[in-house]
Amino acid sequence: MNFQDKAGMEHWDDTWGQAPRMRLPRAYTSSIRDKMSLLRSAVRPGMKYLEIGCAPGKMLSWVAAVLAAEVSGIDYSEPGVRVARKLFGELGLRADIRNEDVFATTFADASFDVVHSGGVIEHFEDPAPLVRLHARLLKPGGLAVITVPNLAGWYGRLASHETLAIHNLNIMTPEALRALVPEDLAGTIEAFRSGRFTLAMGTIDARWGRFSQFLQVGSDLAGLAQPFHIEALCPTVVLKFRRKH
Repeated sequence: MNFQDKAGMEHWDDTWGQAPRMRLPRAYTSSIRDKMSLLRSAVRPGMKYLEIGCAPGKMLSWVAAVLAAEVSGIDYSEPGVRVARKLFGELGLRADIRNEDVFATTFADASFDVVHSGGVIEHFEDPAPLVRLHARLLKPGGLAVITVPNLAGWYGRLASHETLAIHNLNIMTPEALRALVPEDLAGTIEAFRSGRFTLAMGTIDARWGRFSQFLQVGSDLAGLAQPFHIEALCPTVVLKFRRKH
């Protein structure tokens, strides 16, 4: 972990002290709906699925329960992993969730049909080794699905300096993400902006005061009403590639 990750983990460790509701996520915001749509297009019943940076386990539980995959997760945060395991226990779902440094993971190479991370690689000064690890963990023909927030665009102008300081803004374009893919391991590569309008990506902070909740709800309603993706409003940049056979 580098300095950006350490700052991020300290924040998340505090967050896990307030456990989320022990239920599956619901598609009542544009950001959650877009995540579900992306994963639904990649995961089929019975697939072996790994999420890197899985805590607190909400989307991992949805993949297990709704998409019927055999799920595993890895996260550096011990409190986050505890919450994820509690969530799975209360929902009666099964998962192999490990509290590990991803670069020292005990998961074997070539083990998974899909390896996913959302909002993880942008916390590394050099994310290329982590992207390569996604590829290593895939079975031949398996699919990596990696997303980062689109803070290099106008969303970044709304974010606080503290938020921007723990993100690698240089990788937040399709071209930059594509350049991170290891050519010796990867076959087909796609990189694109995706998602409907939302402010649920660190752009609402203390500067907005008591109106922050109203802004959040308003942006989610606007995103849910948006009939199709508009590139300038896309909050996420997606990287997908398959491991070579």
